[in-house]
Amino acid sequence: MAENAPKGYWIARVDVSNTEAYGQYRALNAIAFQKYGGRFIVRGPAGKVARGTARAHNVVIEFRDYETALACYESPEYQAAKVYLDQVGEVDLVIVAGFTG
Repeated sequence: MAENAPKGYWIARVDVSNTEAYGQYRALNAIAFQKYGGRFIVRGPAGKVARGTARAHNVVIEFRDYETALACYESPEYQAAKVYLDQVGEVDLVIVAGFTG
């Protein structure tokens, strides 16, 4: 991948209704994020919702590039965590490439 390739990002919005599943998900996703160099940029409660539907948690994770972000999602490590994410509650997740201008 070229040095000036845009970074990759996961953008997640989550309403947790099953805290036990969420705890399992967080414990397992850490394995994938460490392996693929994921770095939390945002990890917290909803801020001001200027438009759209609020979720209780907002998360942005940065990766070296878009391909790495996708590889992390598709990895066996993340898929093991995703089993629990599917039980957590309402979740929106998009994987996008950054903008280099």
